[in-house]
Amino acid sequence: MKKWISGCFAIILFSTLAQAQTLSFTAIPDQNTARLEQRFGKVAQYLADILKIDVKYIPVKSYSASVNAFKNDQVQLAWFGGLSGVQARRAVAGSQAIAQGEEDQYFVTYLIAHASTGLQRSDAFPKSIAGKTFTFGSKGSTSGRLMPEYYIRQSFDQAPKSIFKRVGFSGDHSKTIALVQSGSYQVGAVNFKVWERELKEGKIDTSQVQVIWKTPTYVDYNWTVRGDVDKKFGKGFTRKLQNALITMHDKTLLDSFPRKQFIKADNSMYAPILETAMNIGIIEK
Repeated sequence: MKKWISGCFAIILFSTLAQAQTLSFTAIPDQNTARLEQRFGKVAQYLADILKIDVKYIPVKSYSASVNAFKNDQVQLAWFGGLSGVQARRAVAGSQAIAQGEEDQYFVTYLIAHASTGLQRSDAFPKSIAGKTFTFGSKGSTSGRLMPEYYIRQSFDQAPKSIFKRVGFSGDHSKTIALVQSGSYQVGAVNFKVWERELKEGKIDTSQVQVIWKTPTYVDYNWTVRGDVDKKFGKGFTRKLQNALITMHDKTLLDSFPRKQFIKADNSMYAPILETAMNIGIIEK
């Protein structure tokens, strides 16, 4: 009997230790699934090689699902947008933003419009978008919802539903571009990085859709880690993970984001995102 109990305990202990040695991570689904799978499968292998542990990428179907996976410890690390990162860190005590893309210090959103609107690019906020149909990206997106909504409210002193003929949420930036390009929506808000990449890849017909305005810069994407990873993976693991990210020099990996490099980040950088989200009612004060 004692041997049986001892054996069971050993099996449970071994299983627990094995589980603890797998770092799971996810990312907000801001683009099509195939592209994300390709990008983060390679990132998982890179981190596994550097950290000498198993690393697994877990795809999710929505921004809120990425936050819930982090909250429920289904993943210990995530590539979040500014808003989803804030939401995740508020849900899990001690969690930290540890890295961001160099470009994430100076992120912008583009407002894009279908050619039929007659809207042209302008440095001034285009108030003539009022009365048009408008699509944001995901409801939890910083670049696709939070910041454009902030500037829309600032310009009109009204909520989007009171300004536009119809308001939609595409779910991701690629879909936003497609919806405006097809004329399903007249105007939309899109992550400038996704726009520039799809333009370079020849996926955008500029005779049908064009950028009409860009927001002032703001801080955005980040790698966020749970506050309990040092306990789970060993003392100093957070520092090792951060170092692995900021020393990622493989151009193929970086180009897939696309980012020039990752640099150190901390929670304080995202205080303006939290404040903005509270001011427009996305996060409760």
